[in-house]
Amino acid sequence: MGINQLRDKIDQLDQQIVKLINERYQHVKGIGAIKQAENQPIYVPEREKRVLDMVCAINEEYAGLVKPETLRAIYREIMSGAINLESPIKVSFLGPRGTFSHEAAIQRFGTSVDFIEALSIKAAFLDVETGRADYACVPVENSTEGAVSYTLDTLVNSHAEICAEMNVAVHHNLLARCAKEKINKIYSHEQIFGQCRNYLATNFPKVEQVVVSSSARAAKMAADEPNAGVIAGLVAAEVFQLYVLERNIEDFSHNNTRFFVISRQKTEPTGDDKTSICFSVNDRVGVLHDVLKPFKTGNIMMTMIESRPMKTNNWEYCFFVDVLGHQCDPAIKACFAEVSENCRMFKILGSYPRSSAE
Repeated sequence: MGINQLRDKIDQLDQQIVKLINERYQHVKGIGAIKQAENQPIYVPEREKRVLDMVCAINEEYAGLVKPETLRAIYREIMSGAINLESPIKVSFLGPRGTFSHEAAIQRFGTSVDFIEALSIKAAFLDVETGRADYACVPVENSTEGAVSYTLDTLVNSHAEICAEMNVAVHHNLLARCAKEKINKIYSHEQIFGQCRNYLATNFPKVEQVVVSSSARAAKMAADEPNAGVIAGLVAAEVFQLYVLERNIEDFSHNNTRFFVISRQKTEPTGDDKTSICFSVNDRVGVLHDVLKPFKTGNIMMTMIESRPMKTNNWEYCFFVDVLGHQCDPAIKACFAEVSENCRMFKILGSYPRSSAE
């Protein structure tokens, strides 16, 4: 079969795909009407997880020619359009546009929702708490830098709940509006420069490095200045119309940032969930051992434990713990009841579908 015949086949398949997407959206409109009539949330993380897991499983039955991450990206955009069709939602993120938080928000919600730039993590929480936004996407942990303390601190007193998580691979890219050899100045954030030290020493040993407050601001400055480059994420290239000269120039490739999606809604169990809690304890010998013992006796897996100083009293600490399971699971309920007996303060921050490895 020749190339023109193969292209004809592809054209026919594309017509069927578009037809089926429109049929899918007809059903979406019906679901949206029911949700609005019954005041149900438009974005449902547990439903999203089931759909993504299902299409990846179907893909394997068809020889798996499509990479799982490709299929997930396609379906996230399909679902993003579906959300907008049901009822437009607003998503807050730590701005400005072009940052990795912006990129993470797009990866989770697609490009069809309305995005709000928050000036700080606290502002993103307030957007949700006051109803200015339906959801907010905030960083919580980096694989190389550790926990994002301000997010943890804000969760303690916030009325918003965690409804989803995602692990986003952080890749740095060389962007510019000129050829690589013409670059005489490079803008970026101090941390990003540190993570690309070997690349810069090899490729730009004599080029001036200018530190700015964010990768997005750096991208804007590079876009406005001749023969300037920037190291930033790919979304910055789209926002500021820059060419991607080289991809993934970081010295260590396994740099991931974990993000929480917060909202005013609770999620239902999926069978593959996490729950985040925080607690503080009275100052006595062995108290932390007593608090953590129910996790062992209940055979409950802890995936993270982090301590932070309390903002109310000196030398007192708040502990943050992630466990596998949903707060509605009987074993989790029993464990939390026992744990809380030994705590001065105990709070469930939210249960949410566990992020798939991508």
